[in-house]
Parts: sequence; structure tokens; C-alpha cells
Amino acid sequence: MFFCILDSLKISNLLDITFKNTFLSWLIKKRLHKIELFIKYPHQSQKNVLTKLLQNAKRTEFGKEHGFKDIRTYQQFREQVPIRTYEEIFSYIEKVRTGRADILWPGKVNWFAKSSGTTNAQSKYIPITKESLIESHYKAGKDMICLYCHNFPETKIFNGKGIMLGGSQKKNKENTFIDGDLSAILLDNFPFWVNMHRIPDKKTALMSNWEKKIELIAEQASKNNITNLTGVPSWMLILLNKVKEKASVSDLTELWPNIELFMHGGINFSPYKEQFENLFPSNKLNYLEGYNASEGFFAIQDQKKSSELLLMLDYGIFYEFIPMNKFNNFKNAIPIWEVEKNQEYAIIISTNSGLYRYLIGDTIRFTSTSPYRIKIVGRTKSFVNCFGEELVVENAEEALLFACQKENVIVKDFTVGPIYLSKNAGCHQWLIEFIKAPQNLFEFARLLDKKLQNLNSDYKAKRSDSIMLKQLEIVILPENAFFNWLAKKNRLGGQYKVPRLSNNRTIVDEILISLN
Repeated sequence: MFFCILDSLKISNLLDITFKNTFLSWLIKKRLHKIELFIKYPHQSQKNVLTKLLQNAKRTEFGKEHGFKDIRTYQQFREQVPIRTYEEIFSYIEKVRTGRADILWPGKVNWFAKSSGTTNAQSKYIPITKESLIESHYKAGKDMICLYCHNFPETKIFNGKGIMLGGSQKKNKENTFIDGDLSAILLDNFPFWVNMHRIPDKKTALMSNWEKKIELIAEQASKNNITNLTGVPSWMLILLNKVKEKASVSDLTELWPNIELFMHGGINFSPYKEQFENLFPSNKLNYLEGYNASEGFFAIQDQKKSSELLLMLDYGIFYEFIPMNKFNNFKNAIPIWEVEKNQEYAIIISTNSGLYRYLIGDTIRFTSTSPYRIKIVGRTKSFVNCFGEELVVENAEEALLFACQKENVIVKDFTVGPIYLSKNAGCHQWLIEFIKAPQNLFEFARLLDKKLQNLNSDYKAKRSDSIMLKQLEIVILPENAFFNWLAKKNRLGGQYKVPRLSNNRTIVDEILISLN
């Protein structure tokens, strides 16, 4: 009798797996067809998105003020709606946060994502509507799995559970809406079938005490068959190292032999890849990048052997772009059908969460225009240009990776700011926390500086004869220096990131002072 029950259970499980795989295969094919449609007809797809946004919002306060009901073309939209920064649209968001309906989007807004793109003292609160949750963020999550399964048809990712690492949230004093990390809002509103396939439990996932949360997730993770991971690389590493310590294993494939996928975003993965390879040395772990922000989900790595990101054109987001060489004038914004390959642009978005012609602060480069694929370059405000050198994040991260590979070094985190040595001259100060420090710091700095000159002609010109820009300076930070600094600023966990480049000394001075 006992063996009959076992056989029945095995048959039932096999039927469940067969049905699940058949159903998932049907869903994947259905969605791939729609992705192929917007790849084939990208311009019409974007025009359809704009038309739908205007129709949905024409009776809102913002829509009435800007004549949405009379707009028929992109040119009219461009003429009637100015490009805005967060500060310039905040007066509308402030009204939404008082509980008023129909301000930026039909109805009331129940969630606000506390933007964590920087560690500036002032937080940004981005409205999250039901439409943006379903049509952008959740749709993107399903698309990441869809594209992964398409590229790896032999995947067994659904035979285990995934770790989703997110932040926390809380209700406002009047209990009228929820503020929190985007990741926490997403976790709290997942459908039941997603929660069945992930850890930690919701109570643990939404805890605000980051260090206690990590301990509890590590305990749960060590007892489950983990096949996939989702989170920001820097914070995921903290969790994974805690799991490794608790499990007393040499690497995490011993604990999770079926691990196969890490879905990541939020920051450039390159500086962290070697640390993941040390934790998962068998080359079984695949990496899939998504480009998401509090304002929306924008692009997904769709190719097996390329890190380029496919711009997703049917998420309820209408895109415009300002060429970075014309960034001083917002009138230079163009639609997607006018962009050029290998040009750098600042992104402007109009979304189904009620943001219109909103400058999000990210910069990208188009690597392809058929289909539209991009590479994230940096931030419009994240650069060092105190001496005319125009150093951007992409340069800094590529040069650092080069120096690390040459000197067999592993960097945990870094930030860069200027040092003023005289009225007209200075240098860059790099604060670096190493996992494996260079044996010869002078040679490491020389390689870093030389690569920066090769990548950036403006930097090279200012470094000429060291008249204006001197040799860069590296300060080695003690273990957990960045973590402790973020803790003091109440910025642990979720999507909080260490700013890479600053055009002033505010951040580098704060970190250096925090060491004392």
C-alpha cells in the first residue's frame, strides 16, 4: 500500500511537471511572438503607446492642463508638454501623495517607490500605479524568464526555488498609501504562484532590519533547492557570503547543485562578476541583466552571448532621447525613430504611472537600431569634470576592470571624487575597498590611469605633462567601509548603491570622516 501511494505521488508529480512545462512552453511562444512584433514594427509600437497614454490620462489634472485630448501627433505632444526633472514635476506628485485622485493618472495611487538611485539626502517618491506594476514591472519579470527559457530550452529552473532579495516598505501616517523600495512593493503584490516558487517568506522579505533579514534569509536559503537568484549584485554578494559561512562549504554549488541563473540589474555587473565566479566556480551559473528603475522597466538582455539590452517597447513607456552633445538644450529631444547607432543619449520617459517627458538621469548608447538594443553608459549627474576631463562612469568601470585583470586584483566597491591641489590643477581621488588588494599599488594606479587616458581623449589631454590633472590617488578603505557608511545614512539593503563618480568632494569626505 505504501509503495502504491509513492508510485501515485511520483506519477502525480510527473503529470504536474509535464503540464507545467507544456503550459509554460505555450506562454513563452505566445509572448515571443509579441516581442517579435514590436521588434518588427518598433516605431508604430511606440506611437501606439503614446496614443494610449494620452487617452488614459486626458481627464487627469495634468492631462487637462496640457491639452491631452487634442494631441494627435508626436510633434504636438512635444510642443505642449515640457521636459521635466523630478523637482519640476514634484508639485503634482505632492498632490497625489495627499490622496487626491486623477492628478497624473486616473484614480488614486496606492504605492510610491522611494528612489534609491543615489545616496543624496533628499529622496524621490515615484508613483506606482496598478498599470505600471502589471504592464511594466511584472511583465518584464515574466519576459526575463521567457527569454531565458528560449535561450536555454533545457532549463530546469522551475524544479526549485529562487531567492529574491528586496527592500522594505511602510504605510504613511494616515495609512492612505505605502512608501518603500520598488523591490518591496513588487514582493508584497506578487501573485500566489510566484510566492510558491521563491524565498524568503513575505514577512522576512519585507523586514526593515537589513542585518537581521540577511541572517533569516541565509537560514531559509540553506534549507532549499535554489535554482535562481534575483537582486542587485552588491547586496546579493553579502547574502551569498553569509550563506556560504553558515553552510561551511567551499563554494555554493556544493549547497545548491541545481543553481543555474542570476537575474540582476541596478548597477554594472562587471566589477562583481569575479566574486560570483568564486562563489559558483563550475561555470553552471548563467547571468541575465535587466534595466529597471523605480520609474519603470526598460530593457532586457535577450541574447545568449551578448550583454546588449533589448529596449522593450510595449511596457506602457514612451521613449525620447537627448543627444549628450546637445544636452544643454532640452529642445533637442528626439523620438526613437530618429536615434543613431553608437551615439550617447539621456533618456526621457512618459509612463503609465503618470510621468510625462520625465528626465530620469540615465545615459545610454544604442548598439543597434534594428532591433533597438542599448548599453547603459552612466548618469547625467554622475561624472567628474572639474578640470575639463569629462570622466564618465563607463570609462571608470572599464579602466578599473582592466587594471584588476592585469594585476590579479578584486575590487568590492569604489567611488571617485576630485582633489583640488591649486586654483587650476588637481587630481582624482579613488576610494577603493578591495577583496584582493594589489601587491604594487603604484603599478595598479599607473595601469588605471593609462587605461583612462586610452578610453577618454579629454582625460588624456588634461593629463598631458600633468599640468592640469595630476596622477590619480588611490585610498585603500578598510573592510566594510562602504557598508558602514551606508548604514550610518540608513541606506542598507534593497537597491541602494554607492555613487561611482562625483563632481564634488561631499561623498568622498563623508566616507573618509566615517573612518575616524
